[in-house]
Amino acid sequence: MTVLVLTELVDPTADRVIDLLNGRGVPVFRCDTGWFPQHLAVEAELVGGQWFGQFTTRHRQVELGGIRSIWYRHPTAFAFPDGMSGAERRHAAYEAKFGLGGVLWSLPVLWVNHPARQADLYKPTQLAVAARLGLAVPDTLVTNRPDAVRRFAEAHDAVAVKQLGFGSIAEQGGRRALYTHLLTDDELADLASVGHTMHCVQAYIPKAYDVRLVAAGGRLFAIAIHAGSDTARVDFRSDYGSLSYAVADIPDPVTAGVAGFLAHFGLAYGAFDFAVDPEGCWWKLECNSVGQFSWLEDATGLPISAALADLLQKGLQ
Repeated sequence: MTVLVLTELVDPTADRVIDLLNGRGVPVFRCDTGWFPQHLAVEAELVGGQWFGQFTTRHRQVELGGIRSIWYRHPTAFAFPDGMSGAERRHAAYEAKFGLGGVLWSLPVLWVNHPARQADLYKPTQLAVAARLGLAVPDTLVTNRPDAVRRFAEAHDAVAVKQLGFGSIAEQGGRRALYTHLLTDDELADLASVGHTMHCVQAYIPKAYDVRLVAAGGRLFAIAIHAGSDTARVDFRSDYGSLSYAVADIPDPVTAGVAGFLAHFGLAYGAFDFAVDPEGCWWKLECNSVGQFSWLEDATGLPISAALADLLQKGLQ
């Protein structure tokens, strides 16, 4: 039985898990949905309520009935041949999504994580569920009204602007990261652009440190992330060079809340970010169902890749 890994060509996090599976003699078929249809062919036939057939690349083939688990890691968009019109590309993309995706989504295998479950993880939904489960959640405003942002800011010592979706933006032929930042007085004086779309504004939690908590197959790994610069204290991604790391003990209420969160969303894997205040309260910020961990594994020696390999190897039981 084969582990199907769906990810882009360059993915060091996937590489280390695949190496572990290969070392255990577990067959792995790695491909990217971006290879379809030019470098990935699909044949699927419904027999007795289950899809049978093959995924075929230039060098390899996997039987759909021989898949034990699927790691939906970082696949890219379908890439269609040159010469197709915009309308043809849009039509082909929808047909590929519903055809290829529909076959895969229905396979009776373990998903890490199923795309439908990942699609549920809108940040406002996450925060509401986490709060109902007893996790501490910062006061949060989601709005396109400038007056609401000013009212919210006046009620809190400091507020931060966070992205609701993608953490980067296409700009000048590349991508620019969009980090969490504190709203300044100058920005509060000119909020005209807030009306253009939805914005997420959150009460800023003064941090003793951040924690990334990785949940994989029922195992929890927590790493304290200590910032060495002002910008990293607001968003540690903004200054990796200033960071230091240590294994963290997880409070029992956080363990229970994370377990409930995973069960609610049907997740087998999640990378949770918490802000820990000076009094030791863990404030849940978000969960990324494909969140990174390899640099934290290198820094601490925690066996996160092995836990993920165990999960994929085991499949459904």
